[in-house]
This record gives sequence, structure tokens and C-alpha cells, in this order.
Amino acid sequence: MWTDVLELRVDWTSDDLAPSTFLSSSFPWTGPPGGTSSLAPPICSGYLAAAQDREHKFLSIAVEEAYRAVDRGHGRPFGAVVVRNDEVVASCHNMVLKNTDATAHAEVTAIREACKKLGKIDLSDCEMYASCEPCPMCFGAVRLSRIKRLVYGATAEAAIAMGSCYQNANLEIKRADGNGALLAEQVFQNTKGKFPMY
Repeated sequence: MWTDVLELRVDWTSDDLAPSTFLSSSFPWTGPPGGTSSLAPPICSGYLAAAQDREHKFLSIAVEEAYRAVDRGHGRPFGAVVVRNDEVVASCHNMVLKNTDATAHAEVTAIREACKKLGKIDLSDCEMYASCEPCPMCFGAVRLSRIKRLVYGATAEAAIAMGSCYQNANLEIKRADGNGALLAEQVFQNTKGKFPMY
């Protein structure tokens, strides 16, 4: 029995924190919308079935982590898994309450653990499976870690309905006036070539 698959391919083609490409597929293939077709399902349906089973496997782990976050009193029900070569590198849940850290979302925690385990900050050979659509901060973390593919289950709307906040807080942001801004900009010139690029 096929179920819907929602896949997010991260395509960082701009300076935005949000990815630019969403793909949604539904199986089995039923022909063109509003019409009938004598065409058989795509010949690659076996591959698609295997891909869907694989996604279900890793999303299920992320969902288990989401339950674990609540059961242990660690945070809200969110889980994330980092996978490399079909092996789980890190499986984490929301740790905001446990760590007293507002940034300890499941995705961020999983990225931190994966980087530590692999001994690198470039996760371009990894994928992430998240129980829910990541918030803007977590999308930013995915971008910075260069994760090549992100698949999530529940939508942001589902999380918002249960009280999660995906919107910007009432926050004033401004550039410093006068010498403060100049002093801060000089940091880049004064440290140029003294730290590794990543």
C-alpha cells in the first residue's frame, strides 16, 4: 500500500535561509489529473518502492526520537536523524528543557552530534530525516552543515497548531552607530588568513 511521500531537496541557490525547491509525489501513479490513462505505472516503481521504504525507515527513527523527547521531559516532540551511506550517524530529539538551551532543537542537536562523531563540520555526504518541517534556525543549521538532502514528515502548520512558534519574535534589529560598527568590521581585516575557511 503506497502512502504519500513529502520530500524536501535542499537547493541553496540564494542567501535565503529557506530552501528553494519542494517536491511532492504520490503513488501509485494514476495518470493525468482529472482524466484517465492507459499508461502503466512507471517502470521504475520498484526503485521508488525501495526509496519510500528507506525514507519510512529513517523517518520512523526520527518519530521515535520525537516521542522520547516528551517521555523523558527533555523538550517538545521533535526528532531528527543524520544518515550517511544508509547508516545512522546521529539520532537525536529536542533537548531544549534538558540542556536549558533554546537552540537545542532536534536538528541542531543531531548536526552537532554527527559533526563530533565524524570529526568534521562538512556533512555534504549526509542526509537528514526530521519528524517535522524544520524551523528557520534549523534550516540555517542544515545549510551551514551542507547536508545534501532533507526529508521531513509533519508540516510546520501541524507544529504551529500545537503551539510551536515558527514566526519571528518581536525583536528589534539594528546596526550599531558610529565607531562601534567600524570597530566590529575591522575584525575581519585583522584576522584575515589567520583561521581556516570552512
